[in-house]
Amino acid sequence: MPGLIRAALRCIAAAALTVSFAAGAQAPITLHGAVQFDDSHPFNKALLKFQELTAKYYGKPINFVLHRNSELGLEKDYFAYLSQGISVDYAIVSPAHMSTFAKAAPLLDMPFLFRDLDHWNKVLDSDAFQSIVDDVSKKADVMIIGYAGGGTRNIIANKPVHNMAELKGLSMRVMGAPIQTQMFNAIGAKPSVIAYNEVYNAIQTGVIQGAENEAAGLNAMKFYEVGPYISLTQHAITVRPICFSGKTYRKLPPDLHLVVFTERAKLLELAEPVKQAYAKEIDATAVLNRVNAIK
Repeated sequence: MPGLIRAALRCIAAAALTVSFAAGAQAPITLHGAVQFDDSHPFNKALLKFQELTAKYYGKPINFVLHRNSELGLEKDYFAYLSQGISVDYAIVSPAHMSTFAKAAPLLDMPFLFRDLDHWNKVLDSDAFQSIVDDVSKKADVMIIGYAGGGTRNIIANKPVHNMAELKGLSMRVMGAPIQTQMFNAIGAKPSVIAYNEVYNAIQTGVIQGAENEAAGLNAMKFYEVGPYISLTQHAITVRPICFSGKTYRKLPPDLHLVVFTERAKLLELAEPVKQAYAKEIDATAVLNRVNAIK
């Protein structure tokens, strides 16, 4: 999954947050992570890569305890723990569970936000979400240090859904952010918010007819057993921030904290004439212009 590769690369930067945690200390530290799935799920693999890179760049003994298979509850619980600075130091959390603290956070996971996977990659490589990242940090005391996800989300149901007529009135589970309910109401379905670990039983007992998810989630939770029809609506591409507790971060020695540079826009402004001159010198102006035109 592309998101796993992205998470692995971004975790190199994330490791810098964690590796200095025990600097100057004698005993190795222990960090606790949380994930809803087992080791076969891409989200779990992303956190395992985070652990691997942290240990590699730290270069000293460090212990990780990754609580798998919803051992510590669900993602909404992880986010509360991260915010409070208890039980969980790092986790993958749906943006929907951040809305209590940061109103704009669910935009990261809004249906129909990304045109395609290429657009998803470009947006996450940009600073488009920086104001949301800053808001989550300020109001929830949780740092977004990278992204997992990248899977295309579709509707799964206990009956075929080929078109708008068959979608109309489909009772289906959606995530808790209001935008999810609003969006699926707008396209004719009948959405309801149900806890993730209750979806299988809800479809099986007829409380709902279906849900929406990516392939990894459908497989991990075996939703296909009760909803064997997958309708390729391709309505979203998953964004799952890798989060780190701010309270844990502040235990780092101050001289080893990462420094946030606040005037990157000014750097770009000053660098642009040099970029243009160099591109002209090497007959690459057209290439540079194409790069600059990508939004």
